[in-house]
Amino acid sequence: MARLQGRHIADPMTNTRNILVVEDEPLIAMMLEDFIDMMGHRIGAAVGSVADALAEIQAQSFDLAILDLNLGKETSWPVADALQDRGIPFVLATGGNLQAPSERHAGARTLTKPYTYENVQASIDALAGV
Repeated sequence: MARLQGRHIADPMTNTRNILVVEDEPLIAMMLEDFIDMMGHRIGAAVGSVADALAEIQAQSFDLAILDLNLGKETSWPVADALQDRGIPFVLATGGNLQAPSERHAGARTLTKPYTYENVQASIDALAGV
């Protein structure tokens, strides 16, 4: 999956965002990557596990993230914690089985599957303050 090297800050001239995608289903991740690319943003990393997401957060900066809440046998709450600690906005993606978030993430934005171009764009725009 696509990955940019180094650090990135949103391009103020184009509003291009560097986005972390955490999604364990490869076809869904590829669809998200296509949507994000069509919107003119960059995929900084697309990963399918908590460990890989945490490693990417340590390795580079992101403008925002899309987190699939359920990653097989694990949840992405530790990733949400790490992003919040760094002030990086994120949206929690779910197929409808949204386990009640901790108080820390009670106000987190959600993105319901199945994804559409429009609902992904609306989430990115809301996180980016557009």
